[in-house]
Amino acid sequence: MRTGRAVARLLASLAAAALLGACASGPATPQWRLDARSALAGFETAYLRGDSRVAAQEFSRARRELASTGDAELVARAELTRCALQVASLEFDDCPGFGPLAQDAGPAARAYADYLAGRWQGIDASLLPTQHRPTLAGGGEAALVSIGDPVSRLVAAGALFRAGRIAPAGIAAAVDTASANGWRRPLLAWLGVQAQRAQAAGDAAAVAAIRRRIELVLGAPR
Repeated sequence: MRTGRAVARLLASLAAAALLGACASGPATPQWRLDARSALAGFETAYLRGDSRVAAQEFSRARRELASTGDAELVARAELTRCALQVASLEFDDCPGFGPLAQDAGPAARAYADYLAGRWQGIDASLLPTQHRPTLAGGGEAALVSIGDPVSRLVAAGALFRAGRIAPAGIAAAVDTASANGWRRPLLAWLGVQAQRAQAAGDAAAVAAIRRRIELVLGAPR
């Protein structure tokens, strides 16, 4: 599975010491780094596949390891990773795990949190991850489909949807992205949006086709 950039950046920071620790002359890698990195990767995989129980277990393990350092920024980045995957799957909340950490998380983290929440007014685009800046600037579907990383593309689609700025082509791109990667959680969410749009348009044939596809996904083993 391809790892999203939001997760990849955090995993990379955790992996850096592991690479150094592999050298005979380097210090031993702290176990919390290894455990947090493994748990975050496991969380992303389980969450996108729709395995809520395993996802919750893996995230709890990752957060516990990161919190053991007392580094609020590390924990905040993990919480934003969780929020981003929720947005990609159209599961919106106020990112409650990030709120208590926001003051110590830094301006870039707070800007990303606002982006995920659809609070786009006044965001400094330069503080956002590079792949999301064109979306904020009004690039629409062209900016969306230009995002190479599939997780980031779904996050951007969810942010556009939450901000009320997505068009049918963007919804189709999100469906295609989730389908191509076998990510049942976001796929079901975006198919649901497509079905609602088709029903509102009075397109009974499209509604029936989308519902058959939803049933197919629901019947697939996890």
